[in-house]
Amino acid sequence: MINIQNVIKTFKDFKAINDLSLEVKEGEIYGLLGSNGAGKSTTINILLGFLKPDSGEAFINDINTTLNYNEARKYIGYISENVNLYPYLTGIENLDYFCKLTGKEYDDKKLEKFLSRCGLDISAHRKRTESYSKGMRQKVGIAIALAKDAKVYLLDEPASGLDPLASNELSKLLKELSSDGSAILMASHDIFRVRETCNRIGIIKTGQLLKEMNTSEVSTNQLERIYIDYMQR
Repeated sequence: MINIQNVIKTFKDFKAINDLSLEVKEGEIYGLLGSNGAGKSTTINILLGFLKPDSGEAFINDINTTLNYNEARKYIGYISENVNLYPYLTGIENLDYFCKLTGKEYDDKKLEKFLSRCGLDISAHRKRTESYSKGMRQKVGIAIALAKDAKVYLLDEPASGLDPLASNELSKLLKELSSDGSAILMASHDIFRVRETCNRIGIIKTGQLLKEMNTSEVSTNQLERIYIDYMQR
C-alpha cells in the first residue's frame, strides 16, 4: 500500500534522500528509524505529495503521489509530531470540523465512538482542546484519520514528548489499526517505541536505507547496538 522506488531528493547541494526504496504492506507497521536530519520527514512529505522527488517514484495504494497527490491523500491519515487543533473548540467539535473538510458527516454518537476508540476519555470529549495534553491531541489526530477511513497512516515522531502511558496507548492503537488492514509508516528516533510497535524496521541515515529487519529477529538491546553501529560509521 506504501511503495517508494529509488527516490532521490536534493536541496541545493544537500542530498536529503539518496536512492530510497521501501514497501509497507497491508496490515504492517514499518518503523523508519533514524536521527534528526536522516531524511524521515522528507520521505513522509514526498508520500504526502508536498515534495516532488528529483527521480524515482512514490505510491500510495498504487497511486503516484507526485502525479495524483490529491487522489492519493484520500487514503492517507497523517499524524505529525504536534497535532494542531482549534483550541477554542472541544475535542468532538474539532473532530466534526475536520471530518466535514473531507466530506464526511457523522452524528455525535459516532464521533464519540471514534474518540473513545482512540483512547480519549469521554470526560474530555466536550472540553476545549486548549486544556488538552499532547497525548490527548494526538488521540484526536488519530481519530480524525480514523473517521476519514484512511487506509494508510503516516506518522512523524508520534511519540515525541508523550509520557510512557500515552506512548503505550499509542502503540496499542496502531496495532489495532494494522490488524484491521491499515498500512502504517512510523518515522521515529525512539528505538524502544519502534521495537515495541512495529513489525519491520528500516534504519535510515543521510537519506539512505542502510538495513531492514523484522522486529521478531531482534531484542531492544540488539536493535540499539545495531542502530548505534550504523550511526557511528
